[in-house]
Amino acid sequence: MSVSQSEKADIFRALHGADKGFIIPNPWDIGSAKILASLGFKALATTSAGFAWAQGKQDAVGSVKREEALHHGAEIVAATDLPVSADLEDGFGTSPEAAAKTITQAGKAGLVGGSIEDASKHEVHDMGLAVERVAAAVEAARAHAFPFTLTARAENFLCGNPDLDDTIARLQAYEAAGADVLYAPALPDIEAIKAVCQSVQKPVNVVIGLGAQNVTVDQLFEAGVQRISLGSSFAKAAYGALFQAAQEIQTKGTTNFIDPEFNFPKINSLMSE
Repeated sequence: MSVSQSEKADIFRALHGADKGFIIPNPWDIGSAKILASLGFKALATTSAGFAWAQGKQDAVGSVKREEALHHGAEIVAATDLPVSADLEDGFGTSPEAAAKTITQAGKAGLVGGSIEDASKHEVHDMGLAVERVAAAVEAARAHAFPFTLTARAENFLCGNPDLDDTIARLQAYEAAGADVLYAPALPDIEAIKAVCQSVQKPVNVVIGLGAQNVTVDQLFEAGVQRISLGSSFAKAAYGALFQAAQEIQTKGTTNFIDPEFNFPKINSLMSE
């Protein structure tokens, strides 16, 4: 069954208003998107790091261009009938106009959501420019004929400025500017996550694999988190398994890494059209 972009957008928006939060995993290519879709997840999101690695590139500012990221997003959109949101980095430019252009083109690529970071080249923008960028992205999102879900990211904890008060102030400002979802990657612990959730009215996204360690999905939902993403965690797990398997046969001459349950026919069936 083919689901229209407008229908996907409505489904995605509804997930953010549901009584219980949801998990949005991050595929890095078409095959991983199909596998994740087969497991019953309700939406998918791209990962800039996972995609960069799949292209043999480092996850660094400028390594992936806007056109490449949006083409990748369109491929993930076409792989399943699930709503897809995109990691759109800093909007591929520091200006409000660059952020707006990225959101406009994201909608044209079939995406129903996307995130804009408030940092470029690992430096957080001053509050004024950061809010202008979010406001411009919101305006572009609202110009779509469907409810594009815009996520505004506060990058302090990823950029060497672990200031929770400033992070909360930024998220509140982005909320006031119209962002639909708020996101501060790498919050250090569950108490910081609770503080963020309690400080804003819009849904909060938390990524597993950065910041707080050994927190469970239930703990995050209880803290007030509405959306849990995985970022590059699944891609890291996949590359880690490949690395360990290659080391095993190279150094030990054994093949214990082969999983008889996850065999050729099973994988082949997951890649069906």
